[in-house]
Amino acid sequence: MSSSRALQRVVSTALAEDLGEVGDLTGITVLPDREGQAEVVFREPGVISGIDCVRETFAQLDDSVNVTARLSDGDTIAPGSVAIELSGPLPSLLAGERVALNLLGRLSGVATGTRQAVEQVAGTGVQVTDTRKTTPGLRALEKRAVLDGGGVNHRFGLHDAIMVKDNHIALAGGLDAVHERLARRRRHMVAVEVEVDTLAQLTRLLTLERDHPSCHAVLLDNFTPDQVREAVSLVRKHPAPLTVEVSGGITAESIRSYAEAGPDLISVGALTHSARCLDVGLDARTLQGSP
Repeated sequence: MSSSRALQRVVSTALAEDLGEVGDLTGITVLPDREGQAEVVFREPGVISGIDCVRETFAQLDDSVNVTARLSDGDTIAPGSVAIELSGPLPSLLAGERVALNLLGRLSGVATGTRQAVEQVAGTGVQVTDTRKTTPGLRALEKRAVLDGGGVNHRFGLHDAIMVKDNHIALAGGLDAVHERLARRRRHMVAVEVEVDTLAQLTRLLTLERDHPSCHAVLLDNFTPDQVREAVSLVRKHPAPLTVEVSGGITAESIRSYAEAGPDLISVGALTHSARCLDVGLDARTLQGSP
């Protein structure tokens, strides 16, 4: 699904959830012909992501609402920053407020957490990547927010790469059996990554790869930084160029030590599954002279 289609679907679902069958009941307190302006204001610092969500919310709700962005996705924001200015019928501004702010705050939280992780590994050459641990229905938007924060995207889903994890190995009869099937059935246009849990398992995988190259990347799962350093040394000596990814229990306190151990990527599920929504509000007022 394209990002634009995903955006339209998410906003449509969110509006239907909020407005139900009859719309904004509280909107009767505001005259329908009253025009107004509003500012979308961040109450705390961070990195903005999700401006298109605001545009799409009001495009679907009332296309007479004018949306003017004062910042761009990926920009650093300070408390009090006005990110977006809105103008149009006050009932429409109020009806779209919560959907727009929910999405903008959530995605800005993802971008902010990503930027913090990227800054923590600065200078090491390591990239910070996301995982599939995303909010159901929001994957395309959250992965875009990771990019806005300076990270990179892992595979989008089960359909665009092969990633062999511990359960696959266990259920398939072991690493040798898995590798044999990969060597026999893999396609040259499909990336393959294999997860290993120990240095012994990595050594075995590298041995298998010498005879029948099948992998593009290896994932070191739940290794210590010292184990990562040793594993990276083994992989770099291998004749085939393999990308080294590290994952599992990576925290803000430990990510730098993992990066200095020399991998290519560090994947952090918390970028999306534990992101905190940034505090963002909408300040509305009636236009002077409005009836």
